[in-house]
Amino acid sequence: MKELVRIANADIPGNKDVYHALQRINGVSFSFSNAVCSALNIDRKRKIGDLPDLELKQLEEFVKHPTTLPPFLLNRRKDLETGKNIHLIGTDLKLRKEFDIKLMKKVKSYKGMRHAYGLPVRGQRTRGNFRKGATVGVMKKAAKIAQAKAAPEKEKKK
Repeated sequence: MKELVRIANADIPGNKDVYHALQRINGVSFSFSNAVCSALNIDRKRKIGDLPDLELKQLEEFVKHPTTLPPFLLNRRKDLETGKNIHLIGTDLKLRKEFDIKLMKKVKSYKGMRHAYGLPVRGQRTRGNFRKGATVGVMKKAAKIAQAKAAPEKEKKK
């Protein structure tokens, strides 16, 4: 049994079962992992360190290019550039996500502007959460006076 298995640029402990091990790859969800195990007829509870090199290679190739899986399991349906259903994993997924956010900012879409201002993008309320940055907090009158007195002292020290 192998101690460490490398699939799709992800180091996976060999004592994990195949179903959970595949989920350690960035871009592979629980349902995608289950579908891969079913498509390749691999027992989900089998340890990934016990798989022979041929099956590991076959597993990696299928995760990178899932041809027989239905489109709803893929993480990039109707890609903007190609119009095809593709599945991205690892650094490709991270890069594509960054480029998508940059494009939203460039065209100044609502989501892009929310990303640019560091606000929540998906419609969450902002009164109680997301309270960080310069605009946070209500000052009491006494604290405002104390801050105003401290500001001239700091300027004198400089």
